[in-house]
Amino acid sequence: MSRTVGSTSEATPRGAGAVVWPVPVDVGSLSDDRLRDRLGVIGRAESCLSAMKAQTLAELARRHSPVEAGRIARQETRSSKRAARTEVETAGRLAGLAATSDALGAGVIPAGHARLIARAASEGPIDESLMVQAATHQDYDTFARTMARHQHEASGDDGHALHEHRLQKRSARVFTRPESGMFVLSAEFDPITGAHIDTVLAAKVRELWNQEDPKARRSSQQRTADALAELILEPEKGKTAGTALLVVADYDVVNQQLTDARLSDGTPIPAAELVRLACDADILPGVYRAATQEMNLGRKRRTATTTQRAALTYRDQHCIGCGTTAHRCFAHHIKFWSEGGPTDLANLALVCNDCHHNIHDHHWTVTHNPHTNRWHTHPPPDPFPTHGTTNTPPPPQTNPILRK
Repeated sequence: MSRTVGSTSEATPRGAGAVVWPVPVDVGSLSDDRLRDRLGVIGRAESCLSAMKAQTLAELARRHSPVEAGRIARQETRSSKRAARTEVETAGRLAGLAATSDALGAGVIPAGHARLIARAASEGPIDESLMVQAATHQDYDTFARTMARHQHEASGDDGHALHEHRLQKRSARVFTRPESGMFVLSAEFDPITGAHIDTVLAAKVRELWNQEDPKARRSSQQRTADALAELILEPEKGKTAGTALLVVADYDVVNQQLTDARLSDGTPIPAAELVRLACDADILPGVYRAATQEMNLGRKRRTATTTQRAALTYRDQHCIGCGTTAHRCFAHHIKFWSEGGPTDLANLALVCNDCHHNIHDHHWTVTHNPHTNRWHTHPPPDPFPTHGTTNTPPPPQTNPILRK
């Protein structure tokens, strides 16, 4: 059944299974729960539309050519040449992935997850059905990590061919954006090179942050741009202290060898790359034992040591709130330092600048999951819930007039 724009009834698009089509409504009249439900409906409809678009582009490419399909896409959707080319490439990959295409068309998986599956399938062998199943319930960042691990395990050669493929795919573009006159630098690197660049850049960003006037801080994007410019244009200043690349591996006691080599965010790397990296002076090797590493500093110092940060990076992998890379995070005191909290590993967690502000300024809380040994941030309870009640007191007033 089809409908025209402005229809007041919701319908299921042809071939979309149980997908419900959203209709125009006055969102101002909806409760928070209804708004959440509406976002879910819109997300499933977007998946259905993505499947339709991919099928259409794939058929155009089959009848003519990928180049012609891209040209038509640019004309009909007014997209950029680069975006159209990427969409045609993805459509061609999805055409050979029946389970992924069906799940996308049924609104079961988001378009971003489908693109991850399509890209991974173009790089090497994968278990498509297994990945589609994972994509039905994992958020994008979690699924991306699941996919990376699965690709490594399914490679059959410890990920060596996959790593070589990504090395060959490296690219960089520099151009001036016509509409703004701004100079743009865009680049893609393999995960190992990228992690090393990110480590150095994040350290420079932290250095600039420490040098700033707290009352006149740059935005994070401005600071990152300035850090990159300084590293390129002023190389005589050198790298900032604390730019060692952290690589993690398990030790197989039986076979007496390192196994499961991975970057600090969990991205697996071939054992051969671990051997090569071990010869690099910038690599920080570490065996963490409570008896040999000083992980508990109590009140002796406020900031985490290099060893503590390495252990935090290994444990948390990224910001516990939003997933920002570990190199761009602070070591946050779960029990605040101002309230007597110690600088001990058990009282520290990685948080980015925004999540740090959420905790200190907007009353977000940090909780520990004993089953996963993970820390998580949570927003404060809704003081005016749509239904039900809460015994949680509202956050304290910060306005001195309202405090009276």
